[in-house]
Amino acid sequence: MALRELHIHHLRNLHGQQLEFSPRLNLIYGVNGSGKTSLLEAVYYLSAGRSFRSAKHRHVVSRDSDVLTLFGRIENERGEQRLGISRDLAKGEALLRKNGLRVQSLSEMARELPVSVIEPGTFDLVAGGPGQRRQFLDWLVFHVEHDYGALWQQCQKTIRQRNQLLRRGIISDGQLSSWNARLVALAETLTERRSVWFERFREKLDELMTQANAHWATDLELGFFQGWDSKRSLAEILETNQETEYRAGHTLYGPNRCDIRIRVNQRPAGEVLSRGQQRTLVILMKLAQMAVVNVQRRDAAICLVDDINAELDQSNQKLLAERLLGLGCQLFVTSIEPPDLSLWAGSTVQDHRMFHVEHGEFSEQ
Repeated sequence: MALRELHIHHLRNLHGQQLEFSPRLNLIYGVNGSGKTSLLEAVYYLSAGRSFRSAKHRHVVSRDSDVLTLFGRIENERGEQRLGISRDLAKGEALLRKNGLRVQSLSEMARELPVSVIEPGTFDLVAGGPGQRRQFLDWLVFHVEHDYGALWQQCQKTIRQRNQLLRRGIISDGQLSSWNARLVALAETLTERRSVWFERFREKLDELMTQANAHWATDLELGFFQGWDSKRSLAEILETNQETEYRAGHTLYGPNRCDIRIRVNQRPAGEVLSRGQQRTLVILMKLAQMAVVNVQRRDAAICLVDDINAELDQSNQKLLAERLLGLGCQLFVTSIEPPDLSLWAGSTVQDHRMFHVEHGEFSEQ
């Protein structure tokens, strides 16, 4: 899998950019605010239909326009594919296209162009809330289980319907029972998928930690929490906690509460590990996540790495570069200073492109 060409129109400070990339390594550098992160954002937006930096499309579209347009040419085992997305703020809609034909869902775009991001905000994965860790796990499962996205959408719809009943105080008639039964059935399937791939991820993470000589991780434990007490059935828990959920007004138990619990000596890792250790752990988690996905897919996912050298010392920068190259996927790596090519030593460094960006304009070096 490789994004070989990208056209960008009205994304932040990038106007009318047309860029061609190496299928292996692409190095982008420039001062803060120059547009290097916006390029990564454009690649991600073409895949996910949203930004990894902001939940609001208005923050992504250029100030002088209401329409953002992205067009990409990708190469995979099926040959050349062309993807496009146009976001119209005035109309409040997005137009998705694949090979000139209308695409109905963002999940189809994401499956066609899988993209993972390592950026400063990723470091909240350890100390942040469960939502980010749940998203981390779901990204993995989505890209290895073809029907997982549809199952999760059905589950979210079920939870929304159930929440409406709880807010209306409907907890005793057949309506809630019907949605309970549907939630239980979906939860069992989703949890089984999540559990299987979590174990494979954890095995790969243990392997990477051993290779990285992360001695501080001796007492580190990662556990899969399915979203309710595993010693009891979800059906029983929903039945016995109706009043509690009624008072809360939303669903308190189920796959929507899933989490990867990261602990050191039974304490949350965010309270024990130093900031540097948390960064290292998150990077290893992302590498393990991508390694598992890439083994299962015919086309390896694309990896975006945004200016994290400032967060790492020289030895960890070298380790990260080696592990990224070892994934065998297309890489986009940004930095403020001109890249140190010695970090990327190896045969793949011969197949690379380097870009300098200034005021939203890219020049190949």
